[in-house]
Amino acid sequence: MSALTIRLPDDKYERLKALSKRRGTSVNRLIDEMATLLLAEFDAEARFALRADRGQGKSARGLELLAKAQRR
Repeated sequence: MSALTIRLPDDKYERLKALSKRRGTSVNRLIDEMATLLLAEFDAEARFALRADRGQGKSARGLELLAKAQRR
């Protein structure tokens, strides 16, 4: 596990401390949870971009399949 030092304005740190206390966790765990959410968002964006690239030039076929599904 790695250690990370971050600099935050005092007021922001106090707000994070209050939030972590309200959630019954530590500031460290709160930061870990936020990092997890940001990484999940990043991964989702990367998957979307990959799928979009694979679909380039295939929009006509996709629309055909959609129309076919709607007729059923």
